[in-house]
Amino acid sequence: MTQPKRIYLAGPEVFFPAGEHQAIVAEKKHVLREYGFEGVDPLDTELAFSDHEAKPDRGYRIYQANRELMDRCDAVIANLTPFRGISADPGTVYEVGYMIGQGKTAFGFTLDGRRYRERAGSTNLDDLGHKIEDFELSDNLMIESGIRDSGGQLFVAERPGEHRFFSAELFLRCVRALTHG
Repeated sequence: MTQPKRIYLAGPEVFFPAGEHQAIVAEKKHVLREYGFEGVDPLDTELAFSDHEAKPDRGYRIYQANRELMDRCDAVIANLTPFRGISADPGTVYEVGYMIGQGKTAFGFTLDGRRYRERAGSTNLDDLGHKIEDFELSDNLMIESGIRDSGGQLFVAERPGEHRFFSAELFLRCVRALTHG
């Protein structure tokens, strides 16, 4: 029997309370299994830290562990809903770029239907006089264009989801698009 394709699950859910994170990841993995895929969450690691290990060293070990998980995956589905600001979580964006850089397909979803410029204040310049990009995209042009160039797609919510940061419907659309490659 062929091993299912492994899909890395990038997103800010790793910062949610444990029960909330586990419920969302369980839903994602369930949907992926139904389509013959294996979901891989960034917290699917066996890391243990000593009380004496410096925080930067802990952070680096988490980075290494997540990179190893991504190296063993075939594609990524990323939750790109704005998190702690007007754009997607920066760690998630890094993971999308890392996967695309390896020639892997990226799919994403966002529950914020507004375009990037609207979230930035619908103006040409920010408070410091810096230009705000206006390409009528959901996020920074490098994110959405990279996903498109990888052969993937970004799905944007037309209405709020069942959770502020997760929509089973949008996730399913990513999985179906991945299936039809």
